[in-house]
Amino acid sequence: MGGHGNESPSGGVKPMSIQGRMARPEERALGMTDAERAWRKQWLQDQLLTPREPILISKEHPDLMNPIRRAYRWPLNQLQKLLTPIMGPTPAHVTRFYLGKVIMGVYIVWGVSYYFMYNTNTWVNRSGWRVTRNKEMVFPGDERFPADTREKMPRDFFDRGFKDSVFGKRWDNRRPFLPDDEIPIKL
Repeated sequence: MGGHGNESPSGGVKPMSIQGRMARPEERALGMTDAERAWRKQWLQDQLLTPREPILISKEHPDLMNPIRRAYRWPLNQLQKLLTPIMGPTPAHVTRFYLGKVIMGVYIVWGVSYYFMYNTNTWVNRSGWRVTRNKEMVFPGDERFPADTREKMPRDFFDRGFKDSVFGKRWDNRRPFLPDDEIPIKL
């Protein structure tokens, strides 16, 4: 049962047999006409390779890669050429391969850490990651109990970094729009 689509060796196109009915030994045993015999002889001769065949094109051949791919592969290709006489072709290729993966991994880690450091969700913008931490569980009898004895005002909740900004420090000094009878909440 043949495959369909991409899993088929012919890509889903039904291949045409170029051997005709003579591909099967049973058919050949039944006998061939002179035309079929000549056709079969020619077909067998066509299957012989010349001394210059098969023509193997290296995967590294520049015509098989677009200019952008050649540009970003150039530094590690030069390293591989430098290491080949020292290490041999296979270890140099393996070194080139894994060094490229390590460099990509470093760039990914740098990119993700940069994103988390400089694109946080604050009161200024809505984009970025908002990282929240749960309070540490402290039970009665623990030496750190009670864990948080600071007095909090209602404006302290869902602050998103406003109090630590320049505007927040001015806001705390002025205390605008807060009723005079605001009572701090003790946690």
